[in-house]
Amino acid sequence: MDSDRQIDIRERLRAHAARQLTIARLNAPEDWQGELVSALRAQRATPSFWAPGSDLRLFLESFAIFFVATMMFLI
Repeated sequence: MDSDRQIDIRERLRAHAARQLTIARLNAPEDWQGELVSALRAQRATPSFWAPGSDLRLFLESFAIFFVATMMFLI
């Protein structure tokens, strides 16, 4: 194999990107903007008070564990 030989794959990459774009366009729903807006709204929705990712819930659980451990130590 000749080490001075360079392989030009730009055309293959462009063709692959064009195929991927065509596939993505065929798989996209008719109202893709509406789908995107609704997905973003659902993602940005304010989590409830007891949601698993809520900071307040994490604080209360940590405090409960600390409180129980302190009481066990004192007893």
